[in-house]
Parts: sequence; C-alpha cells; structure tokens
Amino acid sequence: MSWLVTGGAGYIGAHVVRALRDGGESVVVYDDLSTGSADRVPDGVPLVVGSVVDRDLLEQAIRDHAVTGVVHIAAKKQVGESVERPLHYYRENVTGVQTLLEAMSATGVDKIVFSSSAAVYGMPDVALVTEDTPCAPMSPYGETKLVGEWLIKAAAAAYGIRGASLRYFNVAGAASPELSDAGVFNLVPMVFERLEAGEAPRIFGDDYATPDGTCVRDYIHVQDIASAHLAAARRLDGAPKGTALTLNIGRGEGSSVREMVDRILKITGNEDVAPEVTPRRAGDPARVVASADRIREELGWTARHGLDEMIDSAWQGWRHRR
Repeated sequence: MSWLVTGGAGYIGAHVVRALRDGGESVVVYDDLSTGSADRVPDGVPLVVGSVVDRDLLEQAIRDHAVTGVVHIAAKKQVGESVERPLHYYRENVTGVQTLLEAMSATGVDKIVFSSSAAVYGMPDVALVTEDTPCAPMSPYGETKLVGEWLIKAAAAAYGIRGASLRYFNVAGAASPELSDAGVFNLVPMVFERLEAGEAPRIFGDDYATPDGTCVRDYIHVQDIASAHLAAARRLDGAPKGTALTLNIGRGEGSSVREMVDRILKITGNEDVAPEVTPRRAGDPARVVASADRIREELGWTARHGLDEMIDSAWQGWRHRR
C-alpha cells in the first residue's frame, strides 16, 4: 500500500506518517506548510507542497507516487478562528474534502481515512459519547468536519469508496520532542505558556455539575491517535466497497480540568502554584468523554498511553522548542 498523507508535516500528521512507515506502509506527504514544517517529514519520505483544493496537483501526486489510499488530515482547526472566518474554513475543510474525493475518483484510488473531530457532537448531555450520539456542532469548524463525513459516506455509497472517519477527542503529548505541538490552543500547552510567563494557569469555571466542578474531558495521546490511523488503514485494505466507518478515538476515561492542571503542575515541578479560577467560557460543555467500544470492535484498537505520559512528553517537547 502507498498512502498519501495530507497534512503530514503537521503535529498529528507527522505522527501518523511515522506510524504508517513503521508499520511497513509506503508514505507520501502532501502539505501546504501553512502550519506544518518540512522538518517534520522523515528522510526518504517524499513531500509534495500544495493545497488540498488544487485538484490537478493532487492527481499528479497520486499518479507520480502510485498512491493507493489517502489519509486526510490537512484542515483548518481553530474553533474561534472558524467563527471569524467561516468561508475560509468551509473552503479549506469542505471544498478540500470534495476536491480530494474528485481526485481519488479520477485516479482510481478508493480508500480514505479522514481525520474528524469530537467537535461534531457539540454539547452532548450523556455520560459517554457514542458514534450514534446526535451531532449538533457549535462552530463552523465542527460543521465542516461533519460535512466532510457526509461527503465521504455519499462517495462510498455512490462510487464504492472505502472510508473511515475518525473522531478525535482531546489530543496531547508527543512521540519525541521535535514532533511536539507548536500551537498553544489546547489545555496542556496553555498551562505551559502561563507557567513560562510566571503566571498561574487558568481554570475556566469551577461550578459545573461534575465531581470537582470543572469540565471533564477525554484526553488521548497523539501516538494512540497515530496507531488508530494505521489500524483504520489496514482495515480498509480489503474491506468491501462502500464501507463507511465512523469511529471515536478516545480512552473512554474522563479527567477533569483541575485534575489535569494539578498533574501538569506536579510533572513540571510547580506544585506550589495555585491555579486561578476564572468565569466559564461560552460553549464549554460540562462533560465530553468518548465511548471507545466501537473502535475496539471494528479495529481491535485500544489506547495504550496514560495522562502522565501525555503531559511529560508534551513538557519535554515544550522545553525542546524553547
């Protein structure tokens, strides 16, 4: 198998590239480098620099490298920015999926693993979010991910494409320091940034209907995200035409924001720092935790890494970048 990994020079994409390569698959990276870095692409792995809305270049890359399947990770992914720039997000995330599927159809490629998001669920009022939980995204970002899933299901039904949409929950950690997340948009790096500035980490609201009053989330190590992509890619190889899987990627365990902050403070040697509680952020649900039953049944996959591994590896990466 030869896999074209869009967004393969980014944080998650780089981990997926290594998982596929280490699993014996041939890999080609396709990335516009708007947020990714060519330094993340391993030696010997071809890099094609281009946009996912450039159908001609996509078809050329597929043909030049004898691609037989696509892992589509490239996307714009900041919720707040998507509210400010919805048309940009729909172009990159929806038109991008459409263009990629057109290129696949034109070149006879019939397998796609799609990076989706738990953002498609919105604010589910359930203990565990299953793949059958109603989707009600609360941002253009979440909407674009859901539309991407719909497009893949429609293409599977109409053209026999085999697809797997993987809904990520809260990603953290790094396989090695140089592959760490350079952004400061998620809880773990946000706490690191505050500590580096000599400021107390913030907790947005402590009056939720949860055991300690703070939001509860399902945190998943990026290496587990990557191994799930490899498992999905292998599952699609030989699957019946028209297969369209939708799977959560999570540990199936909830951790509160306060618990995470306390763990971060301990691991970074800042146990004497007291977090600052500030008002709630609009749109933060009290609890979003994945049911991981279906992915275990379909792919034989389970998460292997715990919270301390996520935090420690992210901290090593943070210090590496400083």
